Amino acid sequence: MQELTFYKYQGTGNDFVMIDAVTNPVELSLEQIRKLCSKGFGVATDGLIILKKAAGLDFEMDYYNADGSQSMCGNGGRCAVKFAKQIGIMGPTYHFKAIDGLHEATIEENGWVNLKMKDVSQVKTYGTDFILNTGSPHYVVLTDNVKELNVVEEGRKIRNSDPFKAEGINVNFVQTVNDTSIFVRTYERGVENETLSCGTGVTAASIVAAHNDRGFNRIEVETLGGKLAVEFDRTSEEHFENILLCGPAQLVFEGKIKLP
Repeated sequence: MQELTFYKYQGTGNDFVMIDAVTNPVELSLEQIRKLCSKGFGVATDGLIILKKAAGLDFEMDYYNADGSQSMCGNGGRCAVKFAKQIGIMGPTYHFKAIDGLHEATIEENGWVNLKMKDVSQVKTYGTDFILNTGSPHYVVLTDNVKELNVVEEGRKIRNSDPFKAEGINVNFVQTVNDTSIFVRTYERGVENETLSCGTGVTAASIVAAHNDRGFNRIEVETLGGKLAVEFDRTSEEHFENILLCGPAQLVFEGKIKLP
């Protein structure tokens, strides 16, 4: 039986098990990862993050959804930066590798983490909806009643429809409040449920639903788990650069768990 020290972090209600494999290497099977994330036998989280050593960088982030699948996670990336600081990796700018490539981040005095996301060079229309990749694939639906929607039912329907069933897609329901403010709810693949917040999702939603003037934009985002902001430069009709996902990331608790 293996005893593992873990830390639980949350970023606007999107919560993660954090494992320090920088100090001491850790190898986990997919079965162990799923069990760690599970409600009945584990810590009950949206995903699991392992921080590892990476040559020339501060760390590498291995992110796993609760079902063991891998993707980029924006809120997870912000939490990973806070966790890196906790285990002794000091900024002021953090450089790390994730499944979608290299990222950098800073921690503000108010505790918010500003995480640079991948550039977006294509926004596809899909009927009246939109598809884009912000590190993970996202489907964006514009609505005027986001708080009343059955996000699990509607999101699951789209995620499991024929075009997306094999690879899966995250589904975001977005209501525009004004030119610089939106409300977002997300059904996440891998979790297969609505989460309180999704970092790559609010990034996708901001790019699609906001006013989007050429040049600098800052979008204030409300989710069920709290407030975030997304900043970006719009350089052409479908090209967005210098994308920052900004928001809080906090340690919830730490503990030990025994794994077979």
